[in-house]
Amino acid sequence: MTTNEISELYMRRCLELASSAEGLTYPNPLVGAVLVHEGKIIAEGKHAFYGAPHAEPDAISKINDAEILKQCTLYVNLEPCCHFGKTPPCTDRIIATGIPHVVVAALDTSSKIDGKGIKALNEAGIVTTLGVLENEARELNRFFYTYHEKKRPYILLKWAQTPDGFIDSDRKTPETPPVRISNSLTQIFDHHLRNRYQAIMVGTNTIVMDNPNLTNRCWYGKNPLRITVDRHGVLNHKYNIFNDDAESIVFTENRTINYGNRAETIPCTNLMQIMKVLHDRRIQSLIVEGGAKLLNSFIELGLWDEIITFTGDFPLGKGVKAPVVPAGKFALSTESLGTNTVERIVNLKSIFL
Repeated sequence: MTTNEISELYMRRCLELASSAEGLTYPNPLVGAVLVHEGKIIAEGKHAFYGAPHAEPDAISKINDAEILKQCTLYVNLEPCCHFGKTPPCTDRIIATGIPHVVVAALDTSSKIDGKGIKALNEAGIVTTLGVLENEARELNRFFYTYHEKKRPYILLKWAQTPDGFIDSDRKTPETPPVRISNSLTQIFDHHLRNRYQAIMVGTNTIVMDNPNLTNRCWYGKNPLRITVDRHGVLNHKYNIFNDDAESIVFTENRTINYGNRAETIPCTNLMQIMKVLHDRRIQSLIVEGGAKLLNSFIELGLWDEIITFTGDFPLGKGVKAPVVPAGKFALSTESLGTNTVERIVNLKSIFL
C-alpha cells in the first residue's frame, strides 16, 4: 500500500469511531482519533457525548507509556480544538505528550478555531498533514459545517410521492384520509432521521389536514423541536403538534392565539429570517416535511442541502403535485425499502464548497 492509502485507512477508522456517536455530541461535532505506532493502531478514542472528553485526549489517556507517545502518529478527522470549553484545549494535551506527527482530515471552520489548532501544533514543532479524506470528513459533520459557514441549519427536504409525481390526493377536508405512500420500513427510516435532526418543520395546511405528531415514536431517542409557520392564525392548542411530547415553535404575526404550554410564538413568517432565528438558537439541523407549498418555497429560495424522497409502487393519476427537484450539481443515491424506493440527493455545493 502507498503512504496515502495507509493514511486513508487510518482516517476511515477515525470516521467510523466518530459516526458511532451520531446524535449524541451536539453542539459539538463528531470526532474520532487513532494513535498509530510502528504501523499498528495502539489506541482509539472518540467524543462519545457532549461534555465527555474529546477524541484526542480519549485516545491518549489509554496509553500509559509516555515514551511510546513520542513515537506515534495521531490521526483525527477534525482539527484539534485550541480553546477552553467543557474541556481543556486538545492542542495542549497533544503538545504535552510529545506526539511528533498529527494527521487531520479537515479544518474546524468555527470562529473559535478555524486553523488556530493547526497553527498551535506547528508552533510547538509538531508536523501536521491536512486534507486526508477531507470530503468524507466534511460530509460526516455536514450539520456542523453548514451551521458555522452558512449561518443557518443544515436543511433536509423530505416527501413521499407516487411514481407519477403526486404526494397526495386533492383532499378538501381533514375527514378524508391521506394517501398512504410510505410503508412500515420507510416510516422507521423516517423516524430514525427525526432522531438525528434537531428540528422538524411543516406548513399550516399539513397540520390542519393530517394533524401529525412529528415525533420519532418508531425510534428510540429525543424528539425533534417541532416548527410551523401559522401566517393567518388558523391553528390552536388542540392540534397534536402542540401536545406534551416535544417542544414547539410557531412563527406567526398573531401572538394572541393559545398554542399550548410547550409552544413558543415568534413574530416572523419570512423563511430567511426564520433560518436566522434558528441559527441564533443554535439549531444545526432541520427537516422540512411538507406540504408541497412549504417545500416549494424552500426550493425556490435555493434553501436546501439535501432532499430525500420515498417513491411508492402505485400511480395516483391526479392530486397534489410533488415538488420538482431543482437542477444543479448534486450526488444521487437510491435504495429499496420494501415497496418504496428511497432517493437521496445531496447538494454538493452546500457541503464541499
